[in-house]
Amino acid sequence: MGIKGRLTLLNFLQFFIWGAWLITIANYWFGNKGWSPQEFGAVFSTMGIASLFMPTLTGIIADRWINAERLYGILHLFGGAALLYLPQIDSPTVFISVILLAMMCYMPTIALMNSISYSVLKNNNYDVIKVFPPIRVWGTIGFIAAMWITNLSGSKATADQFYIGAVASFLLAIYSFTMPQCKPQNKGSKGAPLVEVLGLNAFKLFKNYKMALFFVFSMLLGAALQLTNMYGDRFLSEFEKIPEYADSFVIKYSTIIMSISQISETLFILAIPFFLKKFGIKKVMLMSMIAWVLRFGLFAFGDPAGGLWMIILSCIIYGMAFDFFNISGSLFVETQCDSNIRSSAQGLFMMMTNGFGAIVGSWVSGIIIGEFFTNSTGDFIWMDIWNTFAIYSLVIAIFFAILFKHKHDPKQVENIAH
Repeated sequence: MGIKGRLTLLNFLQFFIWGAWLITIANYWFGNKGWSPQEFGAVFSTMGIASLFMPTLTGIIADRWINAERLYGILHLFGGAALLYLPQIDSPTVFISVILLAMMCYMPTIALMNSISYSVLKNNNYDVIKVFPPIRVWGTIGFIAAMWITNLSGSKATADQFYIGAVASFLLAIYSFTMPQCKPQNKGSKGAPLVEVLGLNAFKLFKNYKMALFFVFSMLLGAALQLTNMYGDRFLSEFEKIPEYADSFVIKYSTIIMSISQISETLFILAIPFFLKKFGIKKVMLMSMIAWVLRFGLFAFGDPAGGLWMIILSCIIYGMAFDFFNISGSLFVETQCDSNIRSSAQGLFMMMTNGFGAIVGSWVSGIIIGEFFTNSTGDFIWMDIWNTFAIYSLVIAIFFAILFKHKHDPKQVENIAH
């Protein structure tokens, strides 16, 4: 298998692990266990808490002391063990603690995977901006495959979803140890400053006003990234409470319907090189923000019958909303940093989006939904929930358009490849 094929399998397994349970955990939490929405917000905030420090910490370690592919494999071994233990737990508090451990292992592997991919491709003289997106598509395909397996195997409300993820995590750990070596690029020298010794050089990016603002908006938009992952499948499943929709295709195969979002991702990932080179990071990020407004707004008015087209269109739009922010943002960070802080810089981007952003989004959404958008019978008021999220995304888009100043330079984007 060639280099591109090997990275393709790496990406596939990376996101297969996540897809096995991320979209369906709400059905397990509310339907199987019957635990509260406030506590459920804490479940998704574990991804944010882990992303606050783990991607940056592991990026520092990979930049200075341990081969990135080895550290990547070790993290997946421990992450798989945590997923394997989750089904044994009957306490929401303990569940949250163990899933936090799982996320402390999993979340940094996303940034490490990017770093490994960029390093291997550049070492083999590939144009990263052209070659990486088609490889990354297979990560999304892995996510979709896991969702379908979970749904079609009848596991979307059971503990089996965690077993599926655990097995994939162990397989990926073993496979990662066979990857080309990605040796530390910033070992430093004797007598180097403490900041350099600790590998904290990436934080100097905050000295640049444009980068600091970019990271702030990354955090704010990051708060919206996981909201439909948290509640989307549950939203569709709850239409079963309405008699006219109880036996609809949407209810039986809600996870497969949600997977349209990931199928859409595969198309928009392939479009990133064109859009990034043609329009630049600011316009691409702004497109992402507007797409989030539409994603939430269409969910607000959709239903399994006459409004099914809104649900499907919302899922299609998700591809632009997620990819144009997440992957383009990662590539943008790559243009702003030296190779000796590559892993640390990617970890910093992950910290702002899936760290601070996810914590704010998960925690605040759990409180708001529990306090203001839950009726007397305990059912969620979905239209108000989705409209609130849409308004939030629109406000971010307006401020980003006004405050973020960036002149598009196609040559700078081309530098990613070298």
